[in-house]
Order: sequence, then C-alpha cells, then structure tokens
Amino acid sequence: GDRLDERMLDVDRLGRGEVVPGLGVAPAAPAVQDRADDPDVEAVPLNRFRKVAARRLTESKREAPHFYLNREVDAEALLAFRATLNEALAPAKVSVNDLVVKAVATALREHPAVNVSYTEENLLFHKRMHVGVAVAVEDGLVVPVVRDADRKSVSEIGRETRELAGKARDGKLSAREMSGGTFSVSNLGMFGVDSFSAVINPPEAAILAVGAVRDEPVVRDGQVVPGKRMAVTLSVDHRATDGATAARFLARLAELLQNPLLIVA
Repeated sequence: GDRLDERMLDVDRLGRGEVVPGLGVAPAAPAVQDRADDPDVEAVPLNRFRKVAARRLTESKREAPHFYLNREVDAEALLAFRATLNEALAPAKVSVNDLVVKAVATALREHPAVNVSYTEENLLFHKRMHVGVAVAVEDGLVVPVVRDADRKSVSEIGRETRELAGKARDGKLSAREMSGGTFSVSNLGMFGVDSFSAVINPPEAAILAVGAVRDEPVVRDGQVVPGKRMAVTLSVDHRATDGATAARFLARLAELLQNPLLIVA
C-alpha cells in the first residue's frame, strides 16, 4: 500500500516535469501539431471562421472575468403565445428563439447598463440593441446580428433570423452582417441541452445561453401539475457590469418570457 502510494506520487511528480530519483525526467508530451504526419490522425486545416472564433473566444476567456447567473423560466405561456402567433401568421412561423431575441432586446432597452462594452479607458453604452444569434454551421459557429431588434416585430425577427441563418450555412454572410452586435443569444435547446454557460462574444459584455423546454411538475395554487420549464444562463463580463445590475436584467427578461404579451405591447 505505502509503496503503491509512493509510486503514484512519483508518477504525479513526473507529470509535473519534476526530477524523480531513479526515474529521471518525464519526456515532454508531443505537441499536437507534431502528430499531423501520424497515419492514424487526419489533419484538417482550420477555416477562417474557426480561426477567428478560436482567437476571439480565447481572448474573451483570458481577458474578461466571466460570472454566471442561472434562472429557471416557466415556459407555459411562452409556448402558448407562440402557437397563437403561428396560427395567426400561417404559413409564416416564429420560433421560441425569435421570442427570446425580442425579449432580450426589450429588456436591454430597459436596462442599458447591460448593453455595454468595456475598454481600458471607457465603458461604452450602446444606444441601439443589436442582438447576435449564434448559428451552427458545418465548419464552426458564426453570430449574425439582428439590428435594432427592439424595434422589430417578432415575425420580422423570425424572418430576418432565418435569412441570416441560411446565408451563414451557405457561407454568404457579409462582414457587416456579422459585426456590430451589442449582446448575443446562444440556443442549444433544439439539441436537447438542458442548460449550459456560453463564452462572451467580445466586445460585448454579456451573452444569454438558452436550454431546451422541459416537461416538469410544477406547483400552481398549491397543486402539483404538469408544466414547462426552460433554463437560461447569463454570462457577464464583470469589468463592465456588476452582479446586481445583471440580476435585475435577468429578472426582467424572465418576466417578459413568462408574460409574452409584454414583449409585443
């Protein structure tokens, strides 16, 4: 037992690059790029989208001190409202994410301290609500921007989002369509993901991660009944926004999602 513990400690020390009597120094692990010639490895060159995303997200995690706020939303009214809209707008359709984007833009208008960007000299307050919508494409992830989302109807947001997503998948997005965002939404609910924390898309100060709508028992009027729940997680750059400010924004967002008539009022 003691000898095994000692050997495990030796292995741990070797892993940290320390010299261990009788064992020497652990050889350096081969660099990833050195394995490109390995017949068991397929080397696929990075495309420009993945290179840019890797650079920006690495910069974000390294430089922006992230903090996270989680919230469970009662999605019963949201789904009912969506069904009513789709019946009225047929054959056009709106998605849950279209409603989330509209609610986010409305909440940002009421809480401008979240619609900001941090610089070393200034905190930039954006007067317009340009919401980026993360779209998965074959070669990575892009974030086209719905401009002035607070001024657009839910059906306009839905139509524009579908158009931008189509361009993204065809590789036809312009630089302007991918720039200028002041806040982003990333939704993985369609993949069955219950909840997650997203990395902030710089120079924005926050991003909302949206999970799947789940069937769960809820308590209404003292009775346990079937319900619909949706988890949302707000990632925030602590240099730009404090916890209380972000919490007030998230509370208002939850209120809008749970009372969707307020979104179009």
